[in-house]
Order: sequence, then C-alpha cells, then structure tokens
Amino acid sequence: MATVNDEIKALISLLDDPDELIFDQIRLKIQSLGEEIIPVLEDAWEHEAYGILFQSRVENIIHNIQFDNVKADLGAWAATEEKDLLDGMLALAKYQYPEINEAEIRIHINKLEKDIWLEFHDGLTALEKLKVFNHIMFDVHGFEANKKHYHSPDNSFINRVLESKRGNPISLAILYLILSDRLDLPVYGVNLPRHFILAWGDLMDISVNEGDDAKILFYINPFSGGSVFGKSDIDAFLKELKLKPNPIFFLPCSNYDIMVRSMNNLIHSYDQEGHGHKAEEIRELQRIIKL
Repeated sequence: MATVNDEIKALISLLDDPDELIFDQIRLKIQSLGEEIIPVLEDAWEHEAYGILFQSRVENIIHNIQFDNVKADLGAWAATEEKDLLDGMLALAKYQYPEINEAEIRIHINKLEKDIWLEFHDGLTALEKLKVFNHIMFDVHGFEANKKHYHSPDNSFINRVLESKRGNPISLAILYLILSDRLDLPVYGVNLPRHFILAWGDLMDISVNEGDDAKILFYINPFSGGSVFGKSDIDAFLKELKLKPNPIFFLPCSNYDIMVRSMNNLIHSYDQEGHGHKAEEIRELQRIIKL
C-alpha cells in the first residue's frame, strides 16, 4: 500500500514532465504542501538524476514556498500595532537567508545590549551615554560602515550585518535603534534624503508637528561611528542637494517607514547587481506591508 511519502515522491518524480500544463498542476500541488516538503525536494535535487530541467524546477518551487512564507511573515508584521523593528528585519532577512537562526541573532543582540548596559551608570548625561554606546558598538564590537561594498544587498540583512559587522547607513541605524529601544534611550529614526540618520530627543512623545524639532537634542550618524551633529548641518546638507527643508527631514519616523526605506535600499542593490527579478520581489513585499 502506497504511503503519503511515496505519493509525494511520485509527484516530485514528474517535475521534469515537458508538458507545461501538467507541470503547473504538479507544481501547485507540491507548493500547497508548504515548507515541510522542502527537505524532500532538496533530497531529490541532490540524489535523483533527473537532469537540469528537474533541478531548475525544484529550485524554483523551493524559492516559491520560502517566498510565500516571507510574504506571510511580513503581512503578519504589518498587522501588528507595535511593528517591532527586529521582527520586521528578521522577516525580511529570510528572503535571502530562509534558514537563518533567529535565536542566535537575538542572543547576539542581547550580548550587545548587555555590554552597553554594564557601562551605564546613574548621572550620565545624554552625550555621555552616547559616548559609551558608540564605544561599545564601534570600538569594542567593531561595527563599521561598509564603504567598500556600499551597494551590497547583504547590507540590508540584519543577520549579515551582525556577522560581518558592516552595514550601510540604514542597517547600522536599525541596529542602533533596536539596542537603544532595549536600553530605554530616546533615539529615533529620521528619514533624511540620501542618508538615514537618528535623532536623540528629550521627550518620548515627539511627533511631526510644528516646533517639535526643538525637542531634538542632537542627531546621530551611525555610518560615521555615531558622530553627533545639529539641525544646521541638516540644513546645509539639504542645501547641497538643492532640497527645501521639510519637517520629515528633521523629525522621527515610524518603524513602518524604516522598513519601507530598507526595502528601497535593497531594491536598489539588486538592480545595481542586475538581479531585476529579486528587486521586483522586494517591491512585492513592500506592497504587502503597505496594505
């Protein structure tokens, strides 16, 4: 009597059928089985001598299943009220690295947080806390700007940023924000054109309203080791870009905005490398979180 496993293997063996209509029916059936079928597909890809067409189709089916999982995870993330930044970045990272170990990533971030927290003590000013934070993150742990491979897609995946200790302006800022949130520091993302930055505010309820820029104590550039600058520097930067000042260039943005911008960076990276199909898939993920 045939087992369920035998039936699945029989389906997989038909993936090299030259009839596209038959193949599509088989593909849809296999994909409907979800991620549990992936190890079986991988085993068939490795051990069965069905040829290049078979292997290519298996690879595409595995990707489709994994891509569906990323879409589901990001859709669920978008539906949450808090839109936790780490959760969102982990979901995005699974697009390129579906088998990442979330537990290991969280342990790594916990270690960073603890190392910074241990150097804090009562009475530190905002700038003194910033100095401690920067020392641990950039000097002790060695995170730095990835200027050599600025447009690498890996700069947009938090697992690779943690492994390589290199990132682009927004990925380093995201790690900075995740740690700041855990340490109860009033640090926020700022959607400055061309270069994502952070703001340190003295109130937790900063919003994009007239005059709220007065609540910002200073701005932070994680891409340059956490350097500090002021509003006049942003004014000068915007003048160089020939852009008129806009409140959103100076004030905090949401985690949703940060995710959208991170995806924009990833789209640009894939386009730069000639991977237009991947860029289009990230656009699809953007459309999902915008719903």
